Amino acid sequence: MIANNYIKSLTTSTSTDLSFFSRLRAYGELMRPPNIVTAFADILAGFSAAGGAILVSGSALSVSHPNLGWLLLSTFGLYGGGVVFNDVFDAGLDAKERPERPIPSGRASKSGATLAGSVLLLAGMLTAFQVNRYAGFLAIAISCGALLYDYWAKHSALWGPLFMGGCRGGNLLLGCSIIPASLFSLWFLALLPVAYIGSITLVSQGEVHGGDKRSGLGALALIILVTLCLFFLGLFPGYTAGTASLFIVLFAVMVIPPFWKAAFKPEPDLIKKAIKRGVLSLILLNAAIAAGFGGFPVGIIVVLLLPLSLLISKLFAVT
Repeated sequence: MIANNYIKSLTTSTSTDLSFFSRLRAYGELMRPPNIVTAFADILAGFSAAGGAILVSGSALSVSHPNLGWLLLSTFGLYGGGVVFNDVFDAGLDAKERPERPIPSGRASKSGATLAGSVLLLAGMLTAFQVNRYAGFLAIAISCGALLYDYWAKHSALWGPLFMGGCRGGNLLLGCSIIPASLFSLWFLALLPVAYIGSITLVSQGEVHGGDKRSGLGALALIILVTLCLFFLGLFPGYTAGTASLFIVLFAVMVIPPFWKAAFKPEPDLIKKAIKRGVLSLILLNAAIAAGFGGFPVGIIVVLLLPLSLLISKLFAVT
């Protein structure tokens, strides 16, 4: 009898542990970790553009400004919180279209996700204020933009791409805020992620049921425009297009083919592949910006985030 009770207690304990880790993974899924890595790339690109230096000495890295760590923590909270709320607001729709998602499947509760998202956004804002007030106010704007996108704007073919792109553009400027004066001279850099994320958001509207060629062609045109603009940045002082050219070519090779296929054959599977490749290619976009302003080694450092994001994407979904 004692032995049976002991075995039963072990089984119950194991079941509880598995339940705990299952729930922990569910909340991890809500945060979309592969995408958060791309947000780190935004910060590094903005940091380099503003004049922040990332130095490589042997196997050691050093940065010119200690507040870079606060900005990386901030974007972790802002991006993580924003995508968690995306699932919170979509819980009813996901119950019909994507019942395997954490909330409709019961692996995560809606109230728990709301709490997690709120804590992440608050942490993102507070850590930004550790840098300076400009970073803090940018973080507040990004949080508001993310919530408006999740709740309302994403249902609009016009406002959805603008709000999502604006959040990523704001994230790039968050990296620039390490040196506040740069915000007034580099504001135009935010237009690149606005256009690029706009293209991804455009094509993502057909993720579940398929899209239409007009949206797909619009997305493809925006991506080609962004690629060309990365070269044209060489017209501005401080940016060397030649140094960035390798990263620009890699970006184009990685992202244009899947968007081309999705544009001319807008089926759900092809659209999902385009979205995944588009999100991960944000790292290459940022690597091009970082290399152009900060030098080739900085671009390599940003590119190294790509295999990390790809590895994590095998464990957690990107879309």
